[in-house]
Amino acid sequence: MKRNWKMGLLSLSLCLCLLPSVVFAAEEELPATPFYMTAWSLLPPVVAIILALITKEVYSSLFIGIFVGGLLYSNFGFEGTLTHMFNDGIVASLADTYNMGILVFLVVLGILVILMNRAGGSAAFGRWASDHIKTRAGAMLATIALGVLIFIDDYFNCLTVGSVMRPVCDKHNISRAKLAYLIDATAAPVCIIAPVSSWAAAVSSYATDGNGFELFIRAIPFNFYAILTIVMMILLAVTNLDFGPMALHEKNAKEKGDIFSGMSRDKEVEEEETNPDGRVMDLVLPIVILIISCVVGMIYSGGFFEGSGFIEAFSNSDASVGLMLGSAVTLVLTIIYYMIRRIMTFRSMMECIPEGFKSMVPAILILTFAWSLKAMTDSLGAKDFVAGVVQGSAGSFEALLPAIIFIIACFLAFATGTSWGTFGVLIPITLGVFPLDNPLGIVCVSACMAGAVCGDHCSPISDTTIMASAGAQCEHVVHVSTQLPYAITAAVVSFVCYIVAGFMPNAFIVLPFGIVLMVILIFFLRFVLRSTNAHS
Repeated sequence: MKRNWKMGLLSLSLCLCLLPSVVFAAEEELPATPFYMTAWSLLPPVVAIILALITKEVYSSLFIGIFVGGLLYSNFGFEGTLTHMFNDGIVASLADTYNMGILVFLVVLGILVILMNRAGGSAAFGRWASDHIKTRAGAMLATIALGVLIFIDDYFNCLTVGSVMRPVCDKHNISRAKLAYLIDATAAPVCIIAPVSSWAAAVSSYATDGNGFELFIRAIPFNFYAILTIVMMILLAVTNLDFGPMALHEKNAKEKGDIFSGMSRDKEVEEEETNPDGRVMDLVLPIVILIISCVVGMIYSGGFFEGSGFIEAFSNSDASVGLMLGSAVTLVLTIIYYMIRRIMTFRSMMECIPEGFKSMVPAILILTFAWSLKAMTDSLGAKDFVAGVVQGSAGSFEALLPAIIFIIACFLAFATGTSWGTFGVLIPITLGVFPLDNPLGIVCVSACMAGAVCGDHCSPISDTTIMASAGAQCEHVVHVSTQLPYAITAAVVSFVCYIVAGFMPNAFIVLPFGIVLMVILIFFLRFVLRSTNAHS
């Protein structure tokens, strides 16, 4: 009945939106929309968020948000709505060369992941790690290190780290809930501070005037949630600290050897067929080639081979072109390497191409709809409206804007389950308020990115969260409930850091302050929990 109620509400909302379209369908000329640069311009993302909360489904929610944007732009004209939605929104987003380069990069990444898994490289690395890692802390630190190493894409991270480190963590009685947290916390938080990543390309695409990559680089030191999450993971591994629901899972794993803590093993993900003759190099070499090729592609697009310096070329690079060319070269070299090694037939490698494409379809859909929703809000003057409101009233609370934006981004990403959609809504608005030469503007953009990652990290409908559960073979509800206290802890410290950064936008001061605050908090929790256990 609950599901029927949700679907009924969704259908009713759609019908109500369609009704005025039919009424105004006979109009031949569309009048100028009265909704431009008004509060109504924010309605499309608001509708998408509310529907995502009700239906727990991202794709249809984003699409209906796009539809509402088309209605408002065309002043409820039927023909104008359709043409604006598809021609100016979805088709225009897909026709954009920058956006298409990012999509090609995602597809090639999916193909590379399937290739490396079927070649046996991931399994071989897992066997090697099992022989060389002797402690629980070492197994957790190795999982974190591998997650940091695979910084190109969060899907790539989840698909690889889970299959590689699962047998290692099982050997040292690390619960599947803890493994899922380590995978999830080294996916988006690492990608959002890696200049050579699909996330850097996505964030850069939301900025204007070709300054997107420079903006991303300057925002990295202020991305407190991502950096503090990594610091927190290392501290938890070294101090052997667990709290919240995770503590029970880790206790059962350490004392009873029960890494599942009552979870149904029937829900485990089926193991993919891999080559038993795979070697560690079959995983490491493609990753190294991918990183080098993408860096070379970036500086190539920035004019390095035409006389520009390395730093200048990297700053002026086109992330879309660099990542696309780098991934394409890596795919060709990987296929040649596997053919020389004779670990896969040419036919088997070609079968990985459609499989890799299918694995990236969710990311492609989310990104396409997010770009289209951004186009709708732009056409309605949403960022100009918000810029005017904020500029008109920001004098008294301007210093608190980074912390406020962080909270808003957390909510948006949690509601929709996607960081990239949140980037598309908030970053253009933020850039409309603050120019790039304003240090507080950089802090606010970084707060958008950090809040989006935090909300995505906590959201049960996030693709990354779902894939982390699958990679660790952990029940999804268990993963969400056990990692939530950890994510909230990092978010609280980040919130404090953004308050400080609003008054003092200097990363060399605020970032060390945040790290020290996180260390103090972890050791305080450790002391309190040990005292509580001693008394009980």
